[in-house]
Amino acid sequence: MEDMRGKTAVITGGASGMGKAFAQRLGGAGMKIVIADIEEPALVATVAELEAAGIEAVGVPTDVSKLESMESLAHAAKTAFGAIDVVALNAGVGGGTGRLETLSTKDWQWTFGVNLDGMVHGIQAFLPDLKAADSGHIVMTASIAGHLAYPSMGPYNATKYATVAIAETLKAELEHDGSNVGVTCLCPGLVLTGIFQSERNRPEQLLDTDIATEPISEEHAARREVMAEVILTHGKSADMVADLVHDAIRDNTFWVFTDEDFDQAIADRHQAIRNRQATTMTESLLGVYDE
Repeated sequence: MEDMRGKTAVITGGASGMGKAFAQRLGGAGMKIVIADIEEPALVATVAELEAAGIEAVGVPTDVSKLESMESLAHAAKTAFGAIDVVALNAGVGGGTGRLETLSTKDWQWTFGVNLDGMVHGIQAFLPDLKAADSGHIVMTASIAGHLAYPSMGPYNATKYATVAIAETLKAELEHDGSNVGVTCLCPGLVLTGIFQSERNRPEQLLDTDIATEPISEEHAARREVMAEVILTHGKSADMVADLVHDAIRDNTFWVFTDEDFDQAIADRHQAIRNRQATTMTESLLGVYDE
């Protein structure tokens, strides 16, 4: 997509973090922006920021875990700006954390609802029109955790592995059909966003009462503090990731990684698979940054 001027992008999870940076970058390239988010105050504020920067933008409150909400988003976007050219399926949550045996059904339902159903519903709501127009681009935000299954991140890992698989499947099907619709699978490492505070948007019906009322343990608090420090030290800026996404849409690039920090771990995993050996990640996601 060499010229983005006058075209329209829809971005889920667009009111903060990487999604907001995508909106600013693509809007700065001349695109009209539709941002979708479940957090309405942030949605209103982000639209105001975009408009103040001279970017045509609308915000649509959206729950990506519900197909009818995504279909309403597609309708609202087309009503506002006509044809949709770019769809960035970016909404995501950190999900339930902890050892698998400690996680509740609600932890899995919440994480799968946003991170995985959000991808499926986005494809259902937007792909038919893109294919009919035989143009456009879909960006799917996966994660480095879609290639490396770290401990205490089971639901998140599962949704991100699934996102990688869906993106690869979609790319293959579109190529088989001779379609000109492009696909990008974005696999961020550590990025300076608020995803680890995503519990703030967890639906009440998917809260575990005991977890919601009990204070977090000292061990959990210490782990959060370490994670925050490592992300602050090593995390890439959302603006940098947005530049990579802009270029991937322009150049029709499938894989986008935000750094090379995890390349060796991925290579080791692939080699272990070739050797028919276990690929267990025994250390945490942050272990790659240990001195």
